[in-house]
Amino acid sequence: MTKKTLLTGLQPSGDLHIGNYFGALKPFLDEYENFNSILMLPDYHALTSVRDADALRRGSLMVVRDYIACGLDPEKAIVFKQSDVSEHTELAWILNCMVTVPFLMNAHAYKDKVAKGLEANAGLFTYPMLMAADILLYDTDIVPVGEDQRQHVEYAREVAKKFNLAYGEIFKAPEERIDKQVATVPGTDGAKMSKSYKNTIPLFATRQEIASAVMSIVTDSGGDVPANVYAIHKLYKTEAELAPLYESNKGKYKALKDALIEDIDAYIAPMREKRAAITDEYIHNVLERGAQKARALASAKMEVVRKAIGVR
Repeated sequence: MTKKTLLTGLQPSGDLHIGNYFGALKPFLDEYENFNSILMLPDYHALTSVRDADALRRGSLMVVRDYIACGLDPEKAIVFKQSDVSEHTELAWILNCMVTVPFLMNAHAYKDKVAKGLEANAGLFTYPMLMAADILLYDTDIVPVGEDQRQHVEYAREVAKKFNLAYGEIFKAPEERIDKQVATVPGTDGAKMSKSYKNTIPLFATRQEIASAVMSIVTDSGGDVPANVYAIHKLYKTEAELAPLYESNKGKYKALKDALIEDIDAYIAPMREKRAAITDEYIHNVLERGAQKARALASAKMEVVRKAIGVR
C-alpha cells in the first residue's frame, strides 16, 4: 500500500527538555518511518515575532541537530527550511486571494493578540494561509498538531475546498492528528514541565546538570514514594522494573533520586555524545538535500496550480 504523507513543522524554540522529548519528539520518531514524512523548519513563520537574524540561523541548525541526535534518519524523511522553497510564499499569496478578511480575523492567534491590546502585524494576520500552503503543497494526508493548532489544519482544509470549488480538484484535504495519549511530563515542581516555569530537566544535560535538576524535584515528606520522582522515573523504566527499587527504598528519597539520576544519564548519554559529533556542515548538507527533494515536489504541484488559475 502507498504510504500516506505526514508533514510537521519543527519550530526553532530553544533548548529542548525531557518534556519536549517524551511529549512530542519521541512519539514522532517512533512512527515517522511508517509515512512519507516531511519535516519543515518554518523560518518564514518565525518572522512574525523574531527580529534576530543570528538567532534564527542558529535555531534552524539546532533543531535539526537535536532531531538527528535523538534518532531521526535524514534519509528516511525530507528535512528542509521553508525559505529554501519559494513555492510556499507563492501559493500563500494565491490562497490569500481565496479567503475573506473576516475569515482570517477569526484565527485564534490573531484574535488573542488583538484581545491583549497588542499590535498584530500583517504576517500574523495571513499566517494561516502560509501554513495552509505548507500543507497543501505536498498533498499532505496527516498533520500532527496540538489542540491549540487544530484550527490551522481546519483553515487549510477550508481553503482547499474553496480552491477546488473554483478550479477543480487540485488539493487534497488534510486531516489533523491530535494524540490524546501523548505524555504530559511533570517538571521538578510537579507542574507541567515548561521553560517558562523554570522546572525542566534539559534533554542533553551533562550528568552534573541532571543531578542538580533531579535533586531539586519537590517531594512529599509524608509518603513512602515520592510521587514527582516516580512520575519522571516511569518515563525511563517500566513500572515492573521500578517496583522492587521503590519497595526496597521506601522513604529513602535520596536513594531514589540517585537511581533516577543514573537512569536519566544512561538514557541521555548516547544522544548527548551523538549530538556533540554532528557538525554544522553535515546539517547544511541535510538541509540542502532536503530542499532539493522538497523543491521537486513543490514545483510540480505549483505547475498544476498555475495552469488551473490561468497564469500558465
